[in-house]
Amino acid sequence: MSPTSTRLLRTLAPAVALTATLAVAHPAAVDAAATRVSVVTYAASDAVIANPERGFDHTVNTHYRADGSGFVPLDADVLAGYRGEGITQVVRVFYLEKFVDEPLNKRWLRLAQRDFDTAREAGVSIIPRFAYVEGTTYPYVAPYGDADLPVVLGHIHQLKPLLRRNADVIPVVQSGFIGLWGEGYYTDHFASDPANPGVLTAADWDKRRAVVEALVAALPKDRSVQVRTMAMKQNIVGVPTGTAGALTADQAHENTLIARVGHHNDCLLAAPDDWGTFLSDPITLDQQYLEQDSRYVPVGGETCNVNPPRSEWPSASAEMARYHYSYLNRDYNTAVLDSWGASGIEETAKRLGYRLVVTRSSVTTRGDTATVTVRVKNVGWAAPYNPRPVRLVLTGSGRRVSVPFRTDIRNWAPGTTTTIKAKVTGVAAGRYHAYLAMPAARASIAADPAYAIQTANVGTWMARTGLNDLQQRITLR
Repeated sequence: MSPTSTRLLRTLAPAVALTATLAVAHPAAVDAAATRVSVVTYAASDAVIANPERGFDHTVNTHYRADGSGFVPLDADVLAGYRGEGITQVVRVFYLEKFVDEPLNKRWLRLAQRDFDTAREAGVSIIPRFAYVEGTTYPYVAPYGDADLPVVLGHIHQLKPLLRRNADVIPVVQSGFIGLWGEGYYTDHFASDPANPGVLTAADWDKRRAVVEALVAALPKDRSVQVRTMAMKQNIVGVPTGTAGALTADQAHENTLIARVGHHNDCLLAAPDDWGTFLSDPITLDQQYLEQDSRYVPVGGETCNVNPPRSEWPSASAEMARYHYSYLNRDYNTAVLDSWGASGIEETAKRLGYRLVVTRSSVTTRGDTATVTVRVKNVGWAAPYNPRPVRLVLTGSGRRVSVPFRTDIRNWAPGTTTTIKAKVTGVAAGRYHAYLAMPAARASIAADPAYAIQTANVGTWMARTGLNDLQQRITLR
C-alpha cells in the first residue's frame, strides 16, 4: 500500500495577491514565478521497526578473570541475527575481575575495541557497563570483591580514549564499577560499613560522585551516564526527590551533570519499591521525580521478578510509558515478559523509545525557492535522547542537496506532533525528489542506513540509502 497522496497544484493570478510576496509590479514576472502547493498525507505502519538507540536489547556479559580467561568476543553473525529480530543494541557488561587491584592491560583494551568494531560492522550499538564482580548465592556477604576509588578512577582514565573513539556506537553508558554487578549496592569500598551497604555517609557519596563525574567527563558531551536508583542521582547532583528536584525543560540537553545522568532500573515491576529502586518516603516522591526527569534523560533496564498484578501487561505498559522507557532487556526476566502475551511484547517492541510517524507534508514552490513543511508525530514512549541531524534531502538533475530542518529531535516528546520546516534557496533549477533524513550524527556511521531513523509509515523507507521518501517532487525554476 502506498502513501495516501492528496496533491493540490494552484497557480495564483497576480490579482489574488494572497501573500505579500505576490504583490509585485509586473504581472509577467508573477506568471513566471507562480506559487505551487503540493500536499501529501501518509499511512502509518504497524510494523516493528529496527531503529537505533531504542527497543528491546539483548544483554551479553563477558569476563576477564585473574588468569586472563573468560572473555567471549561479540560475534558479527549473532549481532546481525539480532537485527533480524528488530533489536539494534546490546547491553554489554564487561567484568574486570583481573583488574580489581591493577591497571587494565593492552590485551583487554584490544579485545574491547574489537567488540565495538564488530558491533559497528553489524549495525548494532553497545550500552556498556564495567564491573568487577557478579553476585553468586544470596545472601551476599562482605567482602564482595569490587575495586577501590583510586583503581576505579584509574580505569576510567584508561577507558576514556576507548569510549570517545567508539561513541558513535555507544548510545549511553551505565555507571557500573561499584558493587556486585556494578549496581552500586553490595560494595567493599563505597559504603562505610560493607555489612550494611544501605547506609551511606557524606564521604561515601563523595566517592560515588567522583566516579560518576569522572565517567561523564570521559564521554563526549552528547553522551549520558545512567545510575541505578533515583537516590543515586539526587545525592550525586545535589537535588531533592519529587518534582522539585527533577530536571526541567530549561535545564535539559545541557553539558551539565544533572542533564547528563539518566536511569536504569534492573528490577522493573518487581515489588512496590522495585527492590530498593524507589527509596523515598513516601514512595510517590521518587515516582514523581522519575516521571519528570525521564522526559529528558535516557531510561532503560530489565524486569527481575514475577509480581502480579503489577508485573502484568496493563501495569507494565503504563509504567514504561510514565517513565519514558527507551530500552528493555529481552532476555530477563522471561517469566515476566511472557506474562504480557505476544501482543504485549509486540507493542513494547514498537513503543520503547521513539516511534515517529510522518502524518503530512507540504511543499510551497515559487520560482527558485521552496518551503517544505513536515509534520511528525511521536507515538512511542520517549523522545530520542541523543542529538542527531534532521535534514531535507533533494535528489535529481544529477545533484544531491541537503538542507537542515531547524529542530532538536530530543524535543520530539511522546504523544506530540512536531512541525518542521526547511527553506530551499540557491539550488540549481531542476526537478527534485524530496526525502526526510535522520542519519547518525557522527561521520563514521552517518552514511550507514542501519544507524538512520526509519519513520513508521507505509511505503516510505529506502533501506539502501536510509532515507524516508516524502513522495514529493519539487521543481525549481
